[in-house]
Amino acid sequence: MSLIRLDRATKEYSTEGRPVLALQEVTFEAARGEFAALVGRSGCGKSTMLNLSGAMDFPTSGSVILDGVETRSLNDSALTRLRREKVGFIFQAFQLLPALTVAENVELPLMLAGRSDARARALEWLARVEMAEYASRKPFQLSGGQMQRVAIARALVHAPSLLLADEPTGNLDSTTSDVILALLRRIATETGTTILMATHSVEAAAVADTIVRMRDGHIQEIQRASCPS
Repeated sequence: MSLIRLDRATKEYSTEGRPVLALQEVTFEAARGEFAALVGRSGCGKSTMLNLSGAMDFPTSGSVILDGVETRSLNDSALTRLRREKVGFIFQAFQLLPALTVAENVELPLMLAGRSDARARALEWLARVEMAEYASRKPFQLSGGQMQRVAIARALVHAPSLLLADEPTGNLDSTTSDVILALLRRIATETGTTILMATHSVEAAAVADTIVRMRDGHIQEIQRASCPS
């Protein structure tokens, strides 16, 4: 059974009164534990597809089904719960809160959910991404690669089913990028988390089980491994 499924999903925006098609009848599904890379130039629809998959936006037509639930069928409180429980996000710019320590950044999603084990879970995930010794530091005291490791821990601390990564290596050098990609590959394999990663880089996409090539809001080609790595 697929974790995420888009069925003829179309997304249309209005720019200066003129319609713009960001996605056009995209059909795609990813299984539990599958690592899929969305590849293409800026404006091809990668980020829109991530936003629809994580219920941060909704299709103009067609459907998006996340863990058996059609996202457009949910009210605001159910959507908030779905995102909080099922989805994790990693961004190119890390988006760590500068006033908080590393540990506080990672535990924040659990604190907002009222979890009593927030600090213990944060430290556990910091250890898994080899950042436990930096728990008391502030983000400005870290390198770019270290900040992205912290962002990955924050995205996974609540054990989401789906991890969305939008150009997660875009601000990193090639050596650090390789380390982050290897970490994402290991997470998909060890935890069974489904990962959708948007990237410009064919080299980055090579770590994935599935490569989805996109252009002008369409999927041009889907290349799948015989099974998730």
